[in-house]
Amino acid sequence: TGIPVSRLMQGEIEKLLQLGDHLHKRVIGQNEAVEAVADAVIRARSGLKDPIRPIGSFIFLGPTGVGKTELARALAEFMFDDERAMIRIDMSEYMEKHAVSRLIGAPPGYVGYEEGGQLTEAVRRRPYAVILFDEIEKAHHDAFNVLLQILDDGRLTDGQGRIVDFKNTVIIMTSNIGSERILEFSGKTDLVAYDRMKEAVLTEMRHHFRPEFLNRVDEIVVFHSLTEEDLKKILQIQLERLRSRLAERHISIELTPGAETHLAREGYDPVYGARPLKRAIQKELETPIGRRLLAGEIKDGDRVVIDWNDNQFTFKTKGAERPEAVGANA
Repeated sequence: TGIPVSRLMQGEIEKLLQLGDHLHKRVIGQNEAVEAVADAVIRARSGLKDPIRPIGSFIFLGPTGVGKTELARALAEFMFDDERAMIRIDMSEYMEKHAVSRLIGAPPGYVGYEEGGQLTEAVRRRPYAVILFDEIEKAHHDAFNVLLQILDDGRLTDGQGRIVDFKNTVIIMTSNIGSERILEFSGKTDLVAYDRMKEAVLTEMRHHFRPEFLNRVDEIVVFHSLTEEDLKKILQIQLERLRSRLAERHISIELTPGAETHLAREGYDPVYGARPLKRAIQKELETPIGRRLLAGEIKDGDRVVIDWNDNQFTFKTKGAERPEAVGANA
């Protein structure tokens, strides 16, 4: 924010020093990525960065579903108290040269002039935000001139001639470049293997992007592929979210170890990371619970025990918290 560290409120300093811990709770199995992001933000907020440039700029490299977007969301929630303080720009929509002007808006006299730029308008409305540029390797090289200007000057001039300030934003760019190298190292957790894999990925990336662009970025972060153990931890986070939604109706769920193990196994795919896990929870838990709620088989105040028996999930409803439903166990 450009505020000297001595002028930051004591509470804000304490909060900032806990950034790493906060991100670790949400982003599993990516210690190097979390530490790199936390360190860069602490450097920026302690007054050691150029005040006109963005708070931080990162390239996140890694395969699908390993936590790149989740880390961006967690950072938005921590820094701006709202995970919706994230502007997502899909760079695969800017593959053509003529499409790049949509980022900053058409000049006067051209179609779409009144609409403003998709990027500049979003930042004008929400100047404190994490900006996620997804799959940057797919964008036309003219788009990188826009990114360079943001990283260098911390501002853009839109099609209507207005200056849009980026100094209170965090820039995160994601790419799948080097994903094959990362998957080859899947399952190896020692630092030597990580460093070797990181070097292979960075070499591949240098073939794709111009050095003057890479040199402007604060940190290039390489994500691991997730292990089965990571998936079990992510499962607990996802289950907590489901529990908190059900808690509004005073419904609690309890999974037996067998149910948890099967769910983690069904949701594990080294190629797609944690995404199949989310789908497995929707299919195996959320949909059956939703059906039972609509049918009146699960009621407000119930406790539901979920088990894995005979190759299927079973749901036992215990209405102990509602004395009038004691005999209605399903």
